[in-house]
Amino acid sequence: MPLEDDFCDIIKKARTGQGLTVGDLARMTGLPGHDIAALERGDPPRDREEVQALAKALGLRPEPLEAIALKGWRPAPAPASITCVETIHGEISGYAVKGYVLHDSGEALLIDTGYNAGAVLDFLSRRGLRLVAICLTHGHADHAEGIDRILSTRPVPVYVGPDDVALLNWKPPSEQRSVPEDGRTIQVGCLTVRCLTTPGHTPGGICYHVEQGGQPICFVGDTLFAGSIGRANPAKLYPIHLESVRTRVLTLPHDTVLFPGHGPSTTVQEELVYNPFAGTS
Repeated sequence: MPLEDDFCDIIKKARTGQGLTVGDLARMTGLPGHDIAALERGDPPRDREEVQALAKALGLRPEPLEAIALKGWRPAPAPASITCVETIHGEISGYAVKGYVLHDSGEALLIDTGYNAGAVLDFLSRRGLRLVAICLTHGHADHAEGIDRILSTRPVPVYVGPDDVALLNWKPPSEQRSVPEDGRTIQVGCLTVRCLTTPGHTPGGICYHVEQGGQPICFVGDTLFAGSIGRANPAKLYPIHLESVRTRVLTLPHDTVLFPGHGPSTTVQEELVYNPFAGTS
């Protein structure tokens, strides 16, 4: 599976997150502004020196950025031993998005809708699973749309960061909403899911961490993508977003499998090596 973000996406997210213009970046790097604009439109970098200059100016780690831009890095597939996770595939205006059903012992927890409530309900019915809760990583429509349809037949609590409720197109009644405070646990079958607050992509972003048979797993929404991060919304959250990635997600055990809302799964270990945002340059 291709990465969610290419080189062009990475450098544009880093630039806009820091409030820099293309002209600012041109002055910082010595590269022509029209060349930087072309790179952000998807032109490939010319050489290693160009990648390094941009990485230095943007505070990105140069070696991971080179691995993505020049060497075609891709993360390894998730281990086949993870049998408790079903991916829900959807799309919004041709843009692919993922939700996940975590299931065990006849119970299920939905992490984001994947913009495909029909697929969620079909999977639950086919497998005879009892939904115990909906956990939203954030309030954007591609991750939350359809909760009203799901709740109409499966009335369960909806976990959503309080600062993200305003982002929801359809808001569950207040009595049906639960606050995923940091460290709060949710039981699904024999599995215990722990809430992890990770603001940055949105003000109320949440990740959900669980272990299956000794294998740690974390559903990260748009907090992190393989080799990148989501866009900070609003841009002033960029430093907070980096802190969430570096001190909350990437301090989990190295073998933790990370399931994002877009693109391929990855691991903490791979992101520590290959994510340009994982530390200072």
